[in-house]
Amino acid sequence: MSDPNIDNMELRCPRLGSLIPFRYCLISGEGDLPCMKIMDCWWEIFDVDAYLKENLPAEAYNKLVTAQPRSKVATIVEIAEEAKKNK
Repeated sequence: MSDPNIDNMELRCPRLGSLIPFRYCLISGEGDLPCMKIMDCWWEIFDVDAYLKENLPAEAYNKLVTAQPRSKVATIVEIAEEAKKNK
């Protein structure tokens, strides 16, 4: 799934606030999925949908396109619970 021309392209990440390479987006999602915003961020640069369809297993692609983002409250609660466990 590696194409150096695409993997090394950089874009400002709205979540991190800095330039990141496309290859980071491919590995920064939950589990083995790419970032859930990968299509939102890269669609103007190249046909990211076609790239993902071609390079991801069908099940992973379907999970990615049907995934719903968690609410901020749910994320905060999860982080707080994890911090309590690790305390």
